[in-house]
Amino acid sequence: MVAKFPVEVAADERCPYTSGLTHGECCRPFLISERAAPTARALMRSRFTAFAIGDASYLRETWHADTRPDRIDLDPSMRWYRLDIESASGGTPFERTGEVVFTAHYRVDGTRGTLHERSRFVRDAGRWYYVDGDVHST
Repeated sequence: MVAKFPVEVAADERCPYTSGLTHGECCRPFLISERAAPTARALMRSRFTAFAIGDASYLRETWHADTRPDRIDLDPSMRWYRLDIESASGGTPFERTGEVVFTAHYRVDGTRGTLHERSRFVRDAGRWYYVDGDVHST
C-alpha cells in the first residue's frame, strides 16, 4: 500500500525521527513554522521527518535559495523509518556553517536501503538552511 503525502502526524504521536519524543516535543514545531530549528542537527532531524511524512514544502523552505531545486518530487512508496546521525561539526546557534553526517534508512517495495550523506548547512538571517551534500546510497 502506498501512503498518501503528506502524512498527518498528531502532536501526541511518536516523532517519525525516532527520537522517542512525541512529534509535538520533537520536530513538529519546526515543520509548522512555530519556530526555526536552532541548530544544523535539529534542522537535519526535521528534514528527515519531512521526508518521512512527505512534506515537500518544508523541504523547499529549508533548502538554501542558492541551491534549492525548482520542485521536489517525493516517492510515496518510499518509507523512511530511521535516521542515524553519525557526527556533526559546527552548526550551533553561534556559528554560520555546519555539517552533519548521517545514514537514513528506508524501505521501498519491501526492499531495505540506506542513504549515507555528508550534508552542509548555512545559517542565514538567524535560520539554518540545507545547502547540499555528498550522497552514497545502498
